[in-house]
Amino acid sequence: MNEIESLWERMSAVSPAPPTWIVQVAAVVAVVLVLEPHAWRLTRNVVTIVHEGAHLLVALLFGRRLKGVRLHSDTSGVAISSGKPTGLGVVLMTFAGYVGPALLGLGAAWVLGTGHAVAVLWIGVAALAAMLLLVRNLYGLFSLSLVGALLFGLVWFGTQDQQVAAAYLITLFMLVAATRPVIELQRHRAKGAAPNSDADQLARLTHIPGLVWVGLFLVVTVSCLVLGGGWILRPVLS
Repeated sequence: MNEIESLWERMSAVSPAPPTWIVQVAAVVAVVLVLEPHAWRLTRNVVTIVHEGAHLLVALLFGRRLKGVRLHSDTSGVAISSGKPTGLGVVLMTFAGYVGPALLGLGAAWVLGTGHAVAVLWIGVAALAAMLLLVRNLYGLFSLSLVGALLFGLVWFGTQDQQVAAAYLITLFMLVAATRPVIELQRHRAKGAAPNSDADQLARLTHIPGLVWVGLFLVVTVSCLVLGGGWILRPVLS
C-alpha cells in the first residue's frame, strides 16, 4: 500500500508556477518544432500518435472493438476497430483524429492551471502504455516505446523543474502543432492525393462536403490554440 501511496503522491504532486522565462522559452521552442522543416519531420510523429490515439479513445467510448494501431515512418497512421459501419459513433470517431492533439493540449493547459504539471506527463505515460498493447507494426512499436521511455524518464528521474518545463513544452507544442496537419491535409486534398482522408470519409458518412469538415477541423484546432494558449501565456504577458 505504501508503494501505491507513494506513486499516487508522485502523480498528484502540486508544482509551483514556473518562472516567466521558462514559459516563454517553451512557447518559442514549440513554435520552432512545428515550423522548422527538419524538426517537424520528427515531431510530427508525436502528433500522429495522438491523432490515432484519439480515434481509438472515441471508438472505445462508443463500444467499438479495438483491433490495433499502426504508425508509419512517413508520419501516417491507422487506428483499426470493428463495429457498426455508420452512425454517430463512427462520425465522432473519424472526426476525433485531427482535433485530438488540440483537445489534448487544451485539457493539458487546464491541468497546468491547477498546478498539477506532473500529472500531464503521467497521463501521457498511461496513454502510451495503453497504445503499446494495441500496436501492430515495428515502427509503431519503436515510436511508442521511444516517446514513452522519454516521458517515463522525466516523471521518474527528472527534477521538479525539469518536469514542469517539459509539461509546459508538451502542452504548448500540442496546441501549436494541431493546426499544421489540417493545413497539410487540405493541400493534399487539393492535389487529389488524399481520397481516403478523414475529411473524405466523413463526407461519405454524412454527405457533407469534405471541405466543410476540414474547416471544422481548423475551427476546433485554432480555437483550442487561442483558448489554451491564452490560459498559459496570459499570466506571463500581463
